[in-house]
Amino acid sequence: MEKTVEDLQRDMQAAADALDFEEARRIRDRINLMRGGADAEAAAEADTSGLARQRPGAMGLGTSRQRPVPPPEWKPPKKPDPMTANRNRK
Repeated sequence: MEKTVEDLQRDMQAAADALDFEEARRIRDRINLMRGGADAEAAAEADTSGLARQRPGAMGLGTSRQRPVPPPEWKPPKKPDPMTANRNRK
């Protein structure tokens, strides 16, 4: 029997009242998948453990790119001496 969004909302509220927040999270993710257009069977079988919410303020294009991390042995280059940089040697 397929559960509707209303049934799942009641189940989610019951799980939250029982302090079973992991189950409430799984049901919430199923509800979001069903609202997004997935059918009930696909939403029940979907693995939602890898879903993560975006950080606030990180909306828009290019925000999901990974930040570059330098290798552990890398050191920043030495800064030039301002007294000798860009001087003519005439």
